[in-house]
Amino acid sequence: QVQLVESGGGWAQPGGSLRLSCAASGRTSIAFTMGWFRQAPGKEREFVGYIRWISGSAYYTVYADAVKGRFAISSDTAKNTVYLQMNSLKPDDTASYYCAARGGYGDYTDAVGYDAWGQGTQVTVSS
Repeated sequence: QVQLVESGGGWAQPGGSLRLSCAASGRTSIAFTMGWFRQAPGKEREFVGYIRWISGSAYYTVYADAVKGRFAISSDTAKNTVYLQMNSLKPDDTASYYCAARGGYGDYTDAVGYDAWGQGTQVTVSS
């Protein structure tokens, strides 16, 4: 089992930046894909992006169209931590953000396939 803890949420003005962290513990060796999702009040959980390790240190990232070019996922494997750097924030980015982990193969943009979830961290973008 993998345990995930997010941090780094808060308030930002439109155009501002925030960085979220997701620290993993437990059986992190099985978490080949780490995803970020978000959920705004009254809306369904939405895919934000994921990072997937292919072999060794090789990996790739995929982003939702809504955040492409503004958000970036990175990792520090020594710390078992994945980051979500959010730039050029918009009010529409306001949501609770969740990191998730999964192994195996499938649609990595689908929240259903993820086995472990963090508790979420709130991001509010307003002036």
